[in-house]
Amino acid sequence: MLGGPLPCNVVKLADVEEMNYFASNGEGEVCIKGKNVFKGYLKDPKTTAEALDKDGWLHTGDIGKWLPSGVLKIIDRKKNIFKLSQGEYIAPEKIENVYGRSGTVAQVFVHGDSLQSCLIAIVVPDPDTLPGLATSLGCKGSIEELCKNTEIKKAILSDMTKLGKEAGLKSFEQVKEVYLHSEQFTIENGLLTPTLKAKRTELKNLFQPQIDKLYANL
Repeated sequence: MLGGPLPCNVVKLADVEEMNYFASNGEGEVCIKGKNVFKGYLKDPKTTAEALDKDGWLHTGDIGKWLPSGVLKIIDRKKNIFKLSQGEYIAPEKIENVYGRSGTVAQVFVHGDSLQSCLIAIVVPDPDTLPGLATSLGCKGSIEELCKNTEIKKAILSDMTKLGKEAGLKSFEQVKEVYLHSEQFTIENGLLTPTLKAKRTELKNLFQPQIDKLYANL
C-alpha cells in the first residue's frame, strides 16, 4: 500500500522495538494527527486510550516505511505480533507475505504462541499449480487427496523455507511444519474480514486440532 499524507494531517513514525522497526531508519508505527482525526470511542475510554495517546496522536497499528520519494509504504501490522516461549517476537503477517510468494501457496496462516518454541502454518495450496507439482512428484489424486500426501507437503514446505531464507527470515521465523487444507479462507466461511484480512482467532479455533497435532509430531 502506497500513498502520501493528506495536507490536513501530520504523520510520524513511532519506534516498535519488539519488531525492530525504528523511526531513525524511516520505519515504524504510523501515527496521525489533525483536525479530522476522531476524538475517541463513545463511552469507551479504555479503547480510546489504546488508539489515541495523551498528545492526540492516533496510533494506527500499521507499520510504515518512508520511501525516498516521500511516499509512505505500509509494510506490516503491529497488533498481531506474539511471543514464542524463548522470548522472540513474531510478526506473522510479515512471514505470511513471504510465503505467499510461493507459486504453490494460495493462502497461509502462520501460528505460534508463548507455550511453543517454533511456528507452524496452515497452508491452502494453489489449486491451479498443485496438479503440476503433483505430476512432477509422480503423485495422483484429487485436491483433497493431494493435500494429505506427505511428498506434496514436504515439497511445499521446502519451497516456503527457501523463500524465507531468500527474504532474510531468521530461523525462529521459519515454520517447522505445515498442514495442507483444500478449502480457501473466504468472507463467506467466516475466515476473512470484508477487507480480506485473515480472522486469526477464527482460524486458530477452527484449526486447533490440526495445530495441536502438528506440535505433537515435532
